[in-house]
Amino acid sequence: MAKEDAKQPYVLLSTYDKLYQDRYHVKPKFNRYKEKWAMQDVIESIGFDRAIELLQYYFKIDKPGHALPWFLYNFDRLDEILCQVTEDKIRREKIMLATKKMVEENSEH
Repeated sequence: MAKEDAKQPYVLLSTYDKLYQDRYHVKPKFNRYKEKWAMQDVIESIGFDRAIELLQYYFKIDKPGHALPWFLYNFDRLDEILCQVTEDKIRREKIMLATKKMVEENSEH
């Protein structure tokens, strides 16, 4: 494992720490060394960049407490949900554009 790769779980834990403090104004309590291994599994499953994106999304949803263990055990479900939300947003934009085009064409006649 490259030195930079070895730091990635700690970067994710620091990101979680910051997001948690921003939301709750207290420092979360967790064992960095122990949780490092779980974060490494997250990175191996979905990649570092996607893990950052999911952590940010996790703190946007209405989940009481935003516990780290919940994220670590359910990141795959969050990933699925975020994919569905993104696909839905794209589909809605296409529908809105098609509707706008249809209205504009009908208003010209």
